Amino acid sequence: MSVDSRFFAKRRSVLAKKMSSLEIPSNHIKEILNAGIRVPDHGALTPWKIKVIVGEKLKKIDEEIILPEFKKENPDANEISLDIESKRLQRASVVFAVLSTPVDHPKIPKWEMRLSSGAVCMNILSCAQSLGYAAQWLTEWYAYNYKMLEYLGGKKNLDRISGFIYVGHKKEEPKERKRPEPADIISYI
Repeated sequence: MSVDSRFFAKRRSVLAKKMSSLEIPSNHIKEILNAGIRVPDHGALTPWKIKVIVGEKLKKIDEEIILPEFKKENPDANEISLDIESKRLQRASVVFAVLSTPVDHPKIPKWEMRLSSGAVCMNILSCAQSLGYAAQWLTEWYAYNYKMLEYLGGKKNLDRISGFIYVGHKKEEPKERKRPEPADIISYI
């Protein structure tokens, strides 16, 4: 079997603000999730959880978590900022929240578990993009908010939000951005 590396050579995220939130078929969501969990996982500990946010829950979390928490931290925010925060998740058709949930293990470091969670994010992102969807891996300020972590079922001072993977439909094809020069970051030993 030959892997077509051209997809990865041209892979490009689409900004969440440039997505359409038209519905994504449930069979595609399932396909994305199945790909998402096929990651390196030393000890088969599954040190991560995925929360799928769709439909009215996108609006509910925007209105009940994101906007109030933003107002609490930014009491002097202007109307434009408040409007943006009130619709954060609703930019996408579905948002996959990936939590890093490390466990105690005598031989496997928590760092490896955190890396495995990041691999889940990348697999979800890549699978969604390979299906032709617009997708972007974001953290933004609410990935570091304890109320959001708690809402998603995370444990304070242990779990972390590795990212929110926004998936929707492309309004336009993304433009290429500056990439690192391979010779500047790659060396052979």
